[in-house]
Amino acid sequence: MTSIAVLGNGRVGGNLAAALARAGHEVTVADRTPGAAADAARAARIVVNATPGAGSLDRLAALREELRGKILVDLSNATVDGPDGLPADLLYPGSSLAEQLQEALPDTYVVKTLNTMLFPVMTAPASLAQAPEAFLSGDDPQAKQSVRELLTDLGWREEWITDLGGIRTARATEATILFVPHIIRSSGFTPFAISVAR
Repeated sequence: MTSIAVLGNGRVGGNLAAALARAGHEVTVADRTPGAAADAARAARIVVNATPGAGSLDRLAALREELRGKILVDLSNATVDGPDGLPADLLYPGSSLAEQLQEALPDTYVVKTLNTMLFPVMTAPASLAQAPEAFLSGDDPQAKQSVRELLTDLGWREEWITDLGGIRTARATEATILFVPHIIRSSGFTPFAISVAR
């Protein structure tokens, strides 16, 4: 059992928190109540960023002390939204939210994952007709191993998890968000994940 704080109680955070609790972890969900995120992060070993990507950097940079020595699992994509509310561009072109977080939180182990799929797939990967893929980006091998173990608790098979390397590789997976509005306009909100055919 691991103590986990989920920052963000929307569809992504709520879905993930429920699944992690079902898997036997001690889960706290922090809403927007003042001080809730700091209290939750302080008490947890692993913190999950499920907040909207455009505001994640400011929110999490303010928790620098609470996140010291912790693993931060970053699920968010920082985008500039179009008129229809769907992603139209990247907020950090030539970089990534994960890289910005790692720079702002040098004493935290940032791991990027689960940001290349619609949120229901995060906790039910076997529900798709074809095998999905979860990518890992991060500079610390032990932190990535801990996140890999969380993914297996959520139903991800080992062969569905691909370690891309350091945190800089997150800019590649974050860029795949630009596929999403086109897929949604074409097929609706049917669950999907971006994966590599081999």
